[in-house]
This record gives sequence, C-alpha cells and structure tokens, in this order.
Amino acid sequence: MNIAERIILAPKEETIISRWANGKSIPLRLVQRAQIIQLSARGIFSHKIAKRLDISRPTVQLWRERFLSFRLSGLEKDAPRPGRFPKISQKKVTTIVNSTLHTTPPDATHWSTRTMAKAQGVSEASIRRIWKQYNLKPHLVETFKLSKDKRFLEKLYDVVGLYLNPPDKSIVFCVDEKSQIQALERTRPLLPLRPGIPARQTHDYERHGTTTLFAALNMLDGTVIEDCMPRHRHQEFIRFLQIIDTKAPTDLDLHLIVDNYGTHKHPRVQRWLKRHPRFHLHFIPTSSSWLNMIERWFAEISRKRIRRGSFKNVKELIMVINQYIESHNQNPKVFVWTTSVESIMRKISNVKIC
Repeated sequence: MNIAERIILAPKEETIISRWANGKSIPLRLVQRAQIIQLSARGIFSHKIAKRLDISRPTVQLWRERFLSFRLSGLEKDAPRPGRFPKISQKKVTTIVNSTLHTTPPDATHWSTRTMAKAQGVSEASIRRIWKQYNLKPHLVETFKLSKDKRFLEKLYDVVGLYLNPPDKSIVFCVDEKSQIQALERTRPLLPLRPGIPARQTHDYERHGTTTLFAALNMLDGTVIEDCMPRHRHQEFIRFLQIIDTKAPTDLDLHLIVDNYGTHKHPRVQRWLKRHPRFHLHFIPTSSSWLNMIERWFAEISRKRIRRGSFKNVKELIMVINQYIESHNQNPKVFVWTTSVESIMRKISNVKIC
C-alpha cells in the first residue's frame, strides 16, 4: 500500500488552518481544504478523511499535494484546470502572427480579420482572438517624424536640462504661439447630450476671423501668461516679451524655450534681447515640437474650450480664451517633465532600427 507523505504544520500554519477549518465567514471550499490538511496532520489516512468529510479520495489527495507544494497559498487558490484542447495548433497560430507582421494582402495595405481568416482557413473570431492575445492591430497606424537638426543632441540636452535641473534664481518659461485660431459659428445651436446619444453639432459653420494666442507656461507653478494678437510677426513677439518682462519677478533671470520659427530669430528680436540681458532663449531642435511643454497646454485649451465652441466674432473668442486662462491660473496644473536624454535617444534609436 502507498503511504502518503506526512504533513507537519508549523505553529503559524496550524493557527491559520484551525481558523479556516472552523471559520463561519470563510468560503466553504476553503473550510473543506483546511479540514483536509488538519486531519492529515493528525495522521488520519486519506480514505478515512474522504469518508468523514463526504468527499472523494482523489480530492483529498489533490489538496494534500497542493499544500505540500505551495503550503497555505496552495489552498487559497483553485487548482488549475486543463480546459478543452485548442482547435487551432500553436504552429497555425505562429503562422497567423507571422503573416500579420510580415505580409500584406494582394489588394490592400493591411490585413483585416475577414481577409486573414479567409487566407488562413480559420474563423474570423479566431483571428480576432489571436490578434488580441498578441496585441496586434493592423488597422491602426501612427505617424512619427525624426529631426534632421545637426545640433539635435546639443539642443536636446539644453532643453531637458532646463526641465530637470533649472538654473538658480531663474524661471523657465515654455513659449509659443497658437496661430490662426478661428472664430467659427455653427449654423445651428449645439444639440445637448442625452442618454445613449452624444452631444451633436452641425458640420457647417461661418467664419468670423482669426486670432493668435501668445502664451508662456511657467514651469515652476503652472501659470500661464498670455495675450491674443491679430497677427503673428516679430513685432507681436517683441510685444509679448515685454508683457512677460512686466509680469515676471524683476530679480530673476528668464529662460524661454521656443521653437525655430523665424519670428523668434528676427534681428529686431535679437537687438531687444541684448537690451534685456535677463532673457535667455533656448531653441528646441527642428521638428521636435513635443519637446516644448506649452504644446501640451495648447492641447488642453483646444480640447476643453475651443474645438467645440461656437463664436459670433473674434472678440467673443478672445473673451472665452481669457476666461479659460484666468480660471486655469486660479488653480494651475504643473506640467512635470520626467524623461531623460538617454531614454529619448534609446527610443529614437529603436525607431531608426525599425
């Protein structure tokens, strides 16, 4: 006769097993498993435990082995079940995954569940399940652009350094212009949100002019200095620099992160900067607007206040922009940069390799 391995409980295990075996608020399945181990630890044979608890002997042996292998944690979780055998072999799954990654159908740029199912001789539901398992989404495409700036790395270190380790006695501002904001008036009033139906607006509209939003995001406290102007030239940029000079503390240096738009490099702008030595302009690399945090704030105001708005004229549009910024500055959100230069370069290298 086969003799089962003896179960010896540690003092802590014995306490927990006893609590489970006699617990009134413990799930019944855990109570039964604890009772099996408790009786086994007393030296009672499996067939007698099965008879006493009115269960099968294989069940007793299963939970004895589970406890010997995993101790208490083995009792808390159900034993794994084999389930049904898969209808599609792993070899076939591998073929489907490789075909999705490395081939295209003859009449399209990418596979769909229906075309792949037809090509592989399986059901569309199987393709959908395999793509979900391997996180494959052939219908989606993302765009990217790599900067060709010859001083890319130098500018990257400069800007990221300002985010992660700003200079003492200074404020870092992210500055840019959101140009050509249109005052669009919908031809019909917005239809409000209803259960099961989203808010609706007409696709046609009337144009009532444009404005350019000049904005400077304070990286220290998240507040925004702004002004709306009709045009987007070096004259307006100098005027905005004067506004920043007036509103920023006079005893601090000002480091401005800007893009490479010609307005920011105009000779008159350069002469103005020489007369105001506390201003320091830091240019991001070309085609790298993601490096300027003001773009993140522009996305916020577009999504929350401008995109779905309806404006009868430019004056109303400017009033709404000013109200949003005033509200934002009362409870500003600080945008925190956390990515290092090394991490950025690794991602760029991966894109180039692909």
